Amino acid sequence: MGTKGTKTKEKILQEAYLLFAAKGFKAVTMTDICEKTGLSRGGLYRYYSGTQQIFSDIISKEYAIDDRMENKESAVSILEDMLETMRHEIMEKESSLSLAIYEYANMGNEDFFIQVNEKARKRWVGLLKYGMDNGEFNDVDADQIADLILYYYQGLRMWSRVIPFETRQADHYVNVVKQILLGKEQQH
Repeated sequence: MGTKGTKTKEKILQEAYLLFAAKGFKAVTMTDICEKTGLSRGGLYRYYSGTQQIFSDIISKEYAIDDRMENKESAVSILEDMLETMRHEIMEKESSLSLAIYEYANMGNEDFFIQVNEKARKRWVGLLKYGMDNGEFNDVDADQIADLILYYYQGLRMWSRVIPFETRQADHYVNVVKQILLGKEQQH
C-alpha cells in the first residue's frame, strides 16, 4: 500500500474510532463511516469489508514501545508517555470505546479480546521488566502490576462513561502507578 493508501486507511481508522466511541459498535454503519471520511462506498470497501474489520484494526493498535526499548530509551520516559495517554483517555469519555468493546465482545468475539488483552499484558510486563533491569523501576511482581495497571485503567474507562470524573481520579491512577514503580509521591 502506498503513502496515499496508508493515509486513507489511517483516516478511516481515526474517523471510525470517533463514531464507535460516540455510538457504540452496533449503531455504526459503513454508510456512517463513508459520510465521516468523505469516501465513496467503493473507496471504503477497497480497504475494509465491514465495520467488524475496522473495529478489529482499531482495537488491535498498540502503544509502540518495543522500538523505544530497543533504542535504549528511558523506561521512565516511556512510562510517562503511556500514562499521559491513559490519563487523557480516562478523562475523555466521548472518546471511550468501552461501550463499543462491550458490544463487540458480546457478539462472539471474546477470543479476540483475550488475544488483545494478552498482548497488552505482555507489553506492560516487558516494560516493567525493562525498567527493573535498568534500575529505573522498583522491584515488583511484573505480572501483578501489569494486571493492576490494565484493569484499574479499564475500570476507570468504563465508569467514565456513566459517572462524571474530575481530573483527580485520573491523577490518582497515574500517581498510584508511579508510586508503585518509582517509589515516590507524584505531584501535578
